[in-house]
Amino acid sequence: MLRRGGRGRRPAEGASAEEARESVLHTLHVWDGHLAGLGAQLLYARLRLLRDLRTHLDHAYREVSGGAGEALATYRASLTQGLNARIAAGEVPEIDELSAGIVAALAEVQANEFERGQCLVGPHRDDLVLALGEMPAKGYASHGESWSFALGLKLAAYQLLRTDLGTDPVLILDDVFAELDSGRRERLAALIGDCEQVLITAAVADDIPKSLAGQWFSVTKGEITAYPVAPDE
Repeated sequence: MLRRGGRGRRPAEGASAEEARESVLHTLHVWDGHLAGLGAQLLYARLRLLRDLRTHLDHAYREVSGGAGEALATYRASLTQGLNARIAAGEVPEIDELSAGIVAALAEVQANEFERGQCLVGPHRDDLVLALGEMPAKGYASHGESWSFALGLKLAAYQLLRTDLGTDPVLILDDVFAELDSGRRERLAALIGDCEQVLITAAVADDIPKSLAGQWFSVTKGEITAYPVAPDE
C-alpha cells in the first residue's frame, strides 16, 4: 500500500510552487482514500479473526502448558490513540469507523510522512502482540512456553476451522514433540485425541507418546515402511 505523489494529477508546466504543492496533496488525498477504504476492510477481517481465536487460544495454551499462565493476543493498530486503545481492548469497530480512523491518523502524521518519505499508517504498519500474562512472549517466554504458545495458536486455528466448517480439518504437527518435555507431550496427545485426521512427523519415534494410536510409517533411505504400531528404534 504505497502512496506516491509523483503520479495522478501532475502540476501544469510553469505552475508556481504553491500550485505544485496543491497538486501533490490532491494526489495524496486520492491515495489516502483508497488506503482507508481497502485498509479498513482488511483491518476489520483481522480483528474479527483475532476475536474469534482468543477463547480457543487461551484454552489450548493452558491445556498444553498445564495451566501455566494466560496466553494473550492483542492487535496493535496504527490509528488514532483512542481507536487504538479500543482495538487493543478487544473491540471490533465497524468498517466505516475504521476507514474514518485511518483517514484521521493519516492527517495526524502527514508532516512526518513527508519528512520520512514513507506511509506510517495502515494495516501494513500494524502488529500482533503475544503475551503471557503481563509479560511479552518475545524475549521472556521460555523454550517450553514459546512452543506451548505456538501450539496454542495452531490448535486455536484448528478449533475455529472445525466450528466454521462443521467438520474436522487435517491437523499437521511437524516434529513438534521433540521440542516438548514429557508433560507437554502427554497433554498435547490428550488434547488432539478427538481430532479426526492428524499427521505427525518425528525424527525419533520415542518422542511421540504411545497413547496416540494410529498408522505408523517409517522413512529410511527413501523407503517407506508401514507399521501397525510404533516401530522399534
